[in-house]
Formats: sequence, structure tokens, C-alpha cells
Amino acid sequence: MNVALFGGTGFVGKYILNALLNQQYNIYAFSRPQSTRKIAHIKNINIISGSIEDKKSIKQMLMDCTCVIYNIGIIREFKSQGITYQKLHFDYTKLIIDQAKKYNIEHFILMSANGVKNEGTGYQSTKYLGEKYLKNSGLNYTIFRPSLIFGKPYDEQEFCSQLRDTMLNLPIPAPLFFEGFNFFNAGKFSMSPIHVENVAYFFSNSVLNNQHYMKTYHLGGIDNFNWKKIIQTIAQSLNKNKWMVPTPITPIKILAILFDRFSFFPITRDQITMLLEGNTCDSQNLFKI
Repeated sequence: MNVALFGGTGFVGKYILNALLNQQYNIYAFSRPQSTRKIAHIKNINIISGSIEDKKSIKQMLMDCTCVIYNIGIIREFKSQGITYQKLHFDYTKLIIDQAKKYNIEHFILMSANGVKNEGTGYQSTKYLGEKYLKNSGLNYTIFRPSLIFGKPYDEQEFCSQLRDTMLNLPIPAPLFFEGFNFFNAGKFSMSPIHVENVAYFFSNSVLNNQHYMKTYHLGGIDNFNWKKIIQTIAQSLNKNKWMVPTPITPIKILAILFDRFSFFPITRDQITMLLEGNTCDSQNLFKI
């Protein structure tokens, strides 16, 4: 079977590529010209290099494929560079869905995110709109909503390694964030971390399986960890005894308002909001399928 993968050059995408190869699918991987080098070393894939707005490139991707995986996304936007949630999470999703209908794609698999909602952050709401458009498209779909994804980054951005570099390797205490004035709530928000290889497996395993049609799955690990435990776990893996201190989030939010449009600032307003909301889900039954 021919599978078209949009978003195969990033952290998760590379793992999805390898999982698809392990299942012996014939893969068409879309890439911007400047990103092709990231996957050019992977053998036995067809790389289509071009602009996602170029219909000729999209035709090359889709005309002989049965399944489409859309994994394009960003965790922060830079509007001055034209890198926005609206464009990558909805506009381009809509474009590929429309083209998939034109080429009679049998199955469309979408990477979404746990916690998406209409009235959420820019990240959450645009992911939600992409889901909604797919569900109303008439295509057979499968939507995956992962919680925190971790794993070996291979020079890409990944949550745990980013936390290590921006917080744990610095000679200062690690912050236990909290809202308001009750510092007893510091660092108590929780996540359901899932390894990137598990995420890639679920994607590749759903390609030919029609029992996953018209389904939305929340992907998380079998255990939940609060922020304090996550910091402790990463610090232990680095053989560090890291001090942690309760840290009110309001000053961080103010700084983010001023500086999150710059790449040097480590966190955005959206990320702060979603971090404090927590990011947990129950996926134990999915691991049994």
C-alpha cells in the first residue's frame, strides 16, 4: 500500500516514517526543500520536495496513495515569519483534506493533541478546527490526540531534552509553577507521558485497519506524573540533585507577553496556559488492542 506522510522531518515524523517502513508500506514523504536533508538518509522512501501550496507537488504525493497521514504542526508560532497555528494546523490541513477527497483517499489519519477545544489557546483551537473539518469531510478518518510525547530527539525539539537544556542544566533551582497565592499547589499539574515509539506504532498500525475508521484516540502512557515528579525523574537520569522552589506563574506570564515572539524566550503564553491545565488521559485500553 502507498502511504502519503506530511510532516515526516520532525521529531515524531521520523519515528512514524520508520514505523511505516517496518510495516513495509511504500511511503511518499513530503518535505520542504530546506528540510529534505533530515530524511534523505532514510532508504526506500519517495521524497516529494516542494511547497505544500503547490498543487503539482500535492498531486505527486496523493495520486497513487491509499492513506494520508497529516503530522504537520508547531508548538509555538512566529507571526512575523508567517509561521502560525492557523496556517499549519487548519489552513494546510483543510487543503490536504480537500485534495485527499479529489484523489479518492481511503483513509486520512490526523495528528491532533490532547486537550484541544474550540475556546482554547491558539494551539488548541486551531487543532480543534482541523479535527472538525476532517470529521465533516466524508473521508474515513482516524484522529490521534497525544499527551506529552518523549523519546530520543535525534537533534529535533523534544519536551524532556528542552526541559533539560533550558532548566535542569542551569545553576538555579527548578521552578514549581503555581497560579494565584497557594504555593501548596506548586507543581501539582499532571501529564500522561507517552514514548514516541508507541505513538508511531499506533499511527502505522491504524493504516490498514478499518476498525479505527471514524475514531478519535487519546494517547498517553499508562501512568500520570505531576510536574514535580517529571523534573525529579529527568534530574535523576542526569545524576543531578536538583533543588525545586515554588514559583508564581504571573511574572512568567508578563515576561511571555513581552518576549514570547522571540525564539530565545523558552516558553509562550499558550504553553504556560496549557501546562497549568495539565495534560492527562487514560489510554490503557488502547495498549491492549
